[in-house]
Amino acid sequence: MIKKKKESASFGVIGLGRFGTALAITLAQAGKEVIAVDRDESRVKELRQYVADTIYSDTLKEIGIQNCDVVAVCIGEKIDASILITMSVIDLGVPKVIAKASSVEQGEVLKRIGATVVYPEKDMAVRLGKRLISSTFMDYIALDNSVEIRQISVPESMLGASVMELNIRKKYGLNIIAVQNGHETNIEIAPDYRFQE
Repeated sequence: MIKKKKESASFGVIGLGRFGTALAITLAQAGKEVIAVDRDESRVKELRQYVADTIYSDTLKEIGIQNCDVVAVCIGEKIDASILITMSVIDLGVPKVIAKASSVEQGEVLKRIGATVVYPEKDMAVRLGKRLISSTFMDYIALDNSVEIRQISVPESMLGASVMELNIRKKYGLNIIAVQNGHETNIEIAPDYRFQE
């Protein structure tokens, strides 16, 4: 059984398709405690965690899912299973439940029962679309409808110039939150900082 660590959050991942497996591996590689659950024993054996033939509330309780700080329900295709398992995890008292949805209708039901809903395919498509239509930025994250974080390469016209000289905030309405050069990231950008390639 899981021994809950006070200093580090523990995670549950239910459903080990592409999304759930990638999430479980990412959390485990970061040194987090992860319980991985799936109906397919071979998927779970790859992660060497728990196996559940059928995922019922009693099964979830038995494997200790209620001890997790965050549980991600990564079952998008089987809507009924997704909703019932999400409801069971919430009923077991898990503080934060995140559920994957494959449709707006499924997402609405999951929200109403108390889950935070993600649409991985839609979110990735939007992110890719934004990158394809603009050659000026390398990555993009939308915080809400009016705030975005974009990673852009420094154009040749800005090389050697300072933040103050370029007047970026006034000209473009942008705030610089970090500058990455090679493997170093600087988050304290002074007005006299000069842009490098």
